[in-house]
Amino acid sequence: MTTNRENGSLYTEITNGVASLEFGHPASNSFPGVLLDRLEKELDKLSEDNAVKVIILKSEGEKAFCAGASFDELLAVENIEQGRHFFSGFAKVINAMRSCKKLIIGRIHGKTVGGGVGLAAACDYCFATEKAAIKLSELSIGIGPFVIAPAIERKMGVAALAELTLAAQVWKNAYWAQEKGLYARVFESIPEMDKELEYFTAQLSGYNPEALAEMKKVLWSGTENWEHLLYERAAVSGELVLSEFTKNALSKFKKE
Repeated sequence: MTTNRENGSLYTEITNGVASLEFGHPASNSFPGVLLDRLEKELDKLSEDNAVKVIILKSEGEKAFCAGASFDELLAVENIEQGRHFFSGFAKVINAMRSCKKLIIGRIHGKTVGGGVGLAAACDYCFATEKAAIKLSELSIGIGPFVIAPAIERKMGVAALAELTLAAQVWKNAYWAQEKGLYARVFESIPEMDKELEYFTAQLSGYNPEALAEMKKVLWSGTENWEHLLYERAAVSGELVLSEFTKNALSKFKKE
């Protein structure tokens, strides 16, 4: 079942200490700004919920996991302030994932682009299917994955970040992403993945919550500067999106 709501959907279900946080949008599970805001607030809420031991981040349907930020909103950017605000959406969510007291397990069931790759990288552990190919296409429209780059570099390394970014039109398959550290485990099918995911999160939720919280701190040690860095990067992207190159690229893309 997929949503047809213009601003997308966000649902949380908590069972036996495991919070399943599911987002959806009719445009390949992309994120308008309002949905990013909701996701940030829900992560903050779950972080403080004592009934929650671990979080699963997932999206609707069986096709794309996430197509990144809303293309329609990107086209609507008219000035630097709007641009900074637009690109701050994923900065806020990644920082919420980073500072969340609960471990976040990604369920990546299909293709993911741009900001969606950033979300996967900001998870503490990712399950994926063979269909979960990834791509960073930002350079092809005159901008870059600047906001999400720290999360990708932290998880996959500078070389993988460069390979993804500079080959902006190339899809990398799920096994490549696993080899580089983005995915922990890759499965042939969604049912197979979900079976293992249920078992894994049930185990995690039974561990000492204080130990899990301390482990979360260890995993994210050294990223405290992201509270400022990601917003600085958003400002860079906000300027670039107003460039003549990007405006022309977006115009051509819209006509296709």
